Amino acid sequence: MEPEIIEANLSDKSHAEAIVSITNEYSKDIMGGGKALPNHVQENMISGMKAFPTTMVFLTRSEDGFVGVANCFMGYSTFYAKPLINIHDLAVLPAARGQGIGKKLIEAVTAKAKELGCCKVTLEVLENNPARRLYEREGFEYGDPHYFFMSKYL
Repeated sequence: MEPEIIEANLSDKSHAEAIVSITNEYSKDIMGGGKALPNHVQENMISGMKAFPTTMVFLTRSEDGFVGVANCFMGYSTFYAKPLINIHDLAVLPAARGQGIGKKLIEAVTAKAKELGCCKVTLEVLENNPARRLYEREGFEYGDPHYFFMSKYL
């Protein structure tokens, strides 16, 4: 079976379980912070995403089940006066890497962004993340000068 990208239905139990599970596996990876998501995060992720009206999630289904996720959120660009999609998490399970699944997820998000009239798709990536090569091949570029992603945790 060729891996298939679907837009997730957060009310579908199998989709919801896959989103939490794959996102948690990504969190345990060194690129995701190196530790599992706390139980309360795993337990409340889907209800929180359902309550956030701009949530959009894409899943990759293969013969082995769900193996990839792109957790996305709509935003708005004041500089272009158009919506945008931010890929907040893009993850492929280790056993499924190297099969073009990340590329297919980006293509699905990009197609949805075009369908919705978005001006761009954005993401953040660690400097040492090997996925940067994929993002660059898929047309993502750095701001000039390079931007810093900053957070103020509350």
